Amino acid sequence: MKEKWWKRSTVYQIYPRSFCDSNGDGIGDINGIRSKLWYLERLGIDVIWLSPVYPSPNADNGYDISDYYGVAPESGTIEDMKALIKECENCGIKIMMDLVVSHTSDEHPWFVEAKSSPDNPYRDYYIWRKGKADQAPNDMESCFGGNAWEYSEETGEYYLHFYHKKQPDLNWENDAVRKEIWKMMNYWIDMGVKGFRMDVIDVIGKVPDQKIKENGPRLHEYLQEMNRETFGGRDMMTVGECWGADTEIGKLYSDPERRELDMIFQFEQMQADQVPGKNKWDLKPLDLVYLKQTFAKWQQELDGKGWNSLFWNSHDLPRIVSRWGNDRKYRVESAKMLATVLHGMKGTPYIYQGEEIGMTNYPFSGIEDFADVEAVNMYRERERAGYSRDEIMKSLCEKARDNARTSMQWDSGHEAGFTEGTPWYHVNPNYIEINAEMALEDKNSIFYYYQKLIRLRKEEAVLTYGTFKLLCPDDEHIFAYVREWDEKKWLVIGNFYEEPAEFSYPESGRVILSNYEQETEILPGQISLRPYETLICEMITISKSS
Repeated sequence: MKEKWWKRSTVYQIYPRSFCDSNGDGIGDINGIRSKLWYLERLGIDVIWLSPVYPSPNADNGYDISDYYGVAPESGTIEDMKALIKECENCGIKIMMDLVVSHTSDEHPWFVEAKSSPDNPYRDYYIWRKGKADQAPNDMESCFGGNAWEYSEETGEYYLHFYHKKQPDLNWENDAVRKEIWKMMNYWIDMGVKGFRMDVIDVIGKVPDQKIKENGPRLHEYLQEMNRETFGGRDMMTVGECWGADTEIGKLYSDPERRELDMIFQFEQMQADQVPGKNKWDLKPLDLVYLKQTFAKWQQELDGKGWNSLFWNSHDLPRIVSRWGNDRKYRVESAKMLATVLHGMKGTPYIYQGEEIGMTNYPFSGIEDFADVEAVNMYRERERAGYSRDEIMKSLCEKARDNARTSMQWDSGHEAGFTEGTPWYHVNPNYIEINAEMALEDKNSIFYYYQKLIRLRKEEAVLTYGTFKLLCPDDEHIFAYVREWDEKKWLVIGNFYEEPAEFSYPESGRVILSNYEQETEILPGQISLRPYETLICEMITISKSS
């Protein structure tokens, strides 16, 4: 595997609307991000993944773009964006933009033209099919609920939308569409952007008449063309969001020889608390054995053939410390344990804003608390299907994307220091106890623990390039594995539960990092793990030949 800067990097995702508001209008903006670069520099991250700041009607919080070349007025100006890129560069931080090209907003000029007439030159930029007003072309479903076809009164035809009806899908079979996208990508590259996170990129090869949504027959052809026409040879970082990928598909995307992307987000491990064969709203307790074995499969099968993204959180996922940790008595310990287990693996780790201070899920009380279209649609659909209010609310409280979109908690002042005005969305009431200012004052905080993990990845090649071996795969309490590279052998252990657990290993180790005070620097092969205890140990009996 060739040396690449992004293999030792840590990425920090910013959801701009909720990060920091600089002008008091209640909406986070680019200048708010600029005002907090000192904080990100102190944390030690290398890349900012910036969720959309383009002009948008915000039917899906910015993922419905009406102008690929602009900046939304509530986010700032294009000059603000240029200043952010420059200031990040001065801090040694790269900007990775969100690339949303499976669909546009229905208010994008292309779609406004397309829906006006079947003969319009932009008609074929989107996917249209004939049908009757009460009968869609087929029964494909939108990810946000309901049918994926929307009837257009203007021309009496249906257009495809795999997400909100205000997010019509682009027709990637049209050469003109792809050329427009390459032109737009090169515009941002020339401005200084060093990477792209590609929203639902596995959908661009869709074949709706055959009911193919993800991983269509021309998908990889499109990505190879994208590579050639835009970022190929520019030493950038690219990651594709691929909900439907398995390890074989993952290798197609990220094998360097294929010249497509550097890595993907796949979500197989995030199904460890989901009823098999159902969707994310059908809950079950965390299956740690499944979680471990899924991670191990991706670690081992992509080794030497691709690259992994490592993440617990994003704008699409609930807060991990509430999901698989303990956000009450052991919030700090479990947050550090989850971070250790993730950052110790092979791949590029991603931190979502607030994760580094242990932000938790929001205490929702009713459907009126939710803003996300996915959550609102789910509530209505499940209500019609006969689910009780309590059942629906339990699923929403645990899994809704809104959990990630509450305001960043900067301090214990007005609205958690996010804004001087009224925030566009909730501030978690626990900001009094959980905020960045307090974390920076506490040398044992989650923030400084993340800082240590980030530094370790930069300094220790064993974490970047070492082999991965899962230990005790059937243990229902402990996640443990070994990383080995050159003459170093590191052991990573995490107790996933409140109950103490026993772990044994035939070698002794020197403690590199732990979330508890250790009585001795050298641990024997038999260890009693406290609630949510985690350790990184360097084995001290490894031979030169291993």
